[in-house]
Amino acid sequence: MAIDEEVTLRKLEVFLAFMRHGSMAAVADAMGLSTVSVHRALHSLQEGLRCPLFKRDGRALIPLATAYTFAEYAQRTLDTCEEGIRRTRQVAGFEATRIRIGSAYSLTVRTIPQLIFGLKSRRPNLDVDMKLGSTRELVEKLRSDELDAALVVTTEEEPAEEFVSLVLFHDPLCFAAPLQSRFSQRELIDLRELKGEKFVALHADFLTAQAMEPLFAAAGFQPEIVMRAGNLFSLANLVAEGIGFGLLPARVGLFTTKVQLIPLAPPFAHQQTIRLLVPRARERDPNLLALIAECRGLPEVVHGQRPPGSR
Repeated sequence: MAIDEEVTLRKLEVFLAFMRHGSMAAVADAMGLSTVSVHRALHSLQEGLRCPLFKRDGRALIPLATAYTFAEYAQRTLDTCEEGIRRTRQVAGFEATRIRIGSAYSLTVRTIPQLIFGLKSRRPNLDVDMKLGSTRELVEKLRSDELDAALVVTTEEEPAEEFVSLVLFHDPLCFAAPLQSRFSQRELIDLRELKGEKFVALHADFLTAQAMEPLFAAAGFQPEIVMRAGNLFSLANLVAEGIGFGLLPARVGLFTTKVQLIPLAPPFAHQQTIRLLVPRARERDPNLLALIAECRGLPEVVHGQRPPGSR
C-alpha cells in the first residue's frame, strides 16, 4: 500500500530518538527542537501509520508493543537510506578515498610528481591511481568514467563543454637534433631548410604528431618519417641516436640532455597547451576541487608561462 505523506524520514528520526530517551524534553534537547515540535512529529507519525504507538500516562507517553515493532523497521529504513546515500556519493566520486588521474607521458617528469605531492599534503588519506596515454585515449577514459581527471596536451582551442578546463602552461614546439649536429649553432630553425631530411615522430594519435603535418605543409613538403615512437621519451632517444630529426615540445628538455631543442622560426612557431580536464558534472567533488586548487598552485614550469586565467 502507499505510504502516507505524514510518514517522513525526519519523523522516523524523532520517533527513534524518543524510543531511546523516553521523554519529549530529552529528544528536544538532543535534536535542537522544541517539545511542541517533538510532540507534533510523534502525533502526526502515529496518524500516518493509522495505528496507535503510545498510550498516555498523565503527561507522559508510554510506548506500546507496536512502537517497539515499528522501531526495528524504522531503524533499518534509516540505516538503508544512509547507506544508499553514501554509496551513491561514492559512485559519483564524492567522499571517495581514491582518485584516478590520467596524464600524458611527458608530464610525469616534473609536473605530475609535484602535483601528487601537493595533493597528498592537502588530502593525506587520498590514494592516487595514475594512467598514462595520449590525449585522445585520456579523453575517452574521462567520458567512460574510467578517470576522474586528466592532464592532457591540447591546442589553443577550448575543450568540449562537458569538461571544466584549467590551463597549466603553454609549451612551444621545437626542432630536435642530436648534440653537435650541423644545426648546433642556430638560434632559430626555418622548416623550409629541412626538405629531404629524415624525421622521427610519435604515433598519429598524439597531438605532437598531428601538429607536424600542417607545419610541414606550410613549409612546402612532406617529411620522410623513418620511425615512430609511442612516447616522447623514446622519441627523444631516437633523435639522440641520430635516427632522424624531430619536432618536440620544449618540456622534453626536463628529462634529457642528449638532444638539442631549437625554437622554430616565427612563420612556423607553434605551441601546445597543457590543461587539466575535469568532467563538468563532477566539478564540485571535494577531491577534484583539491586537485584543481593544487594545479593552480603549481610553480611555473621551466619551458612555459602560466596563463592568467582558466575556464
